[in-house]
This record gives sequence, C-alpha cells and structure tokens, in this order.
Amino acid sequence: MKIINNSLLDELSEKAVDSPRKRAHFNLHPNLDDKIHRLCIAIEPGSYIRPHRHYNPAKWELMTLLRGSITVLTFDDNGIVTNRQVLCSGQSLSIEIESDVWHTFIANDSKSALLEIKRGPYSRPIDSDFAAWAPDEGDAKVTQFLEWFNVANVGDKIH
Repeated sequence: MKIINNSLLDELSEKAVDSPRKRAHFNLHPNLDDKIHRLCIAIEPGSYIRPHRHYNPAKWELMTLLRGSITVLTFDDNGIVTNRQVLCSGQSLSIEIESDVWHTFIANDSKSALLEIKRGPYSRPIDSDFAAWAPDEGDAKVTQFLEWFNVANVGDKIH
C-alpha cells in the first residue's frame, strides 16, 4: 500500500527547495514500463517547466492538486495562451490535458504539490514535443518567461 500523506509531501517539498530545478518527484508506479504513471510532484515558486506536449507518443495527462496552488497555461502552436487555469483549494482541483496541447505550470505557493497521472510506458520526450518558441531549461531567458507567465492571459503571446 502506498499512502500520500502530509509527511510524504513535506519530505518532497524539502527536496524541491534544495533542488536546482525547484521540484521533486515521488513515483507511485513500480517502474518506467508501467502502463499508467502516477507520481507526486512537489514544486516551488521559480521552477521552470518548458512548455511541452505529449504528442509522440500520444499521452493525455491528469493533474490533481494535493496542496498549495498552481497555475496551468495551455498554448496554441504559435505560443498564444489558450487557457489559464489556477488550481487551488476550494476552486478547481484537477485538469486533464490532451496529448496535442502545449502546456506548462508553475507553483503559486511554496510547498505546492500535485498528483500527475498519464499513460506509460516512459519514453524520452522528442525535441518536437518541446515548444520551439519557449526557452530551454537553464537558458538566460527563463527568468523573463516566468515573469511573463505570472501576468499572461488568454490571447497573449510569449515575446
């Protein structure tokens, strides 16, 4: 039996704070070949997840907030925001993203955590599943992207 409780989330949040990427994962699935991947992700403000999709191979993704608050942005092929969804207690708690939808998310609060479920098995993302119009992780433009993310609304385009 695997239990997601505050102790696990606290431990993951501590790891996320200490991580250069400002996030930490805990896999509930037994291995990367499992048909359904289930993982807890602790994420801190300032973590950058390059906009991506799970198109090749096609994999939907379900994110359910466990604590804190996160904002999810989806985009069209040109980097124009198509949806801005805040997941927070008392409001929206889950979002399912189809395989061909460009998306990313950020933590609004420290110690934010979510449960992510998507089809397995794991396959290394191919280059075309990362948005060419968004900076690579570690790029100097990431700070500018995160600042833009905080104010971006539906219809806005990444500069």
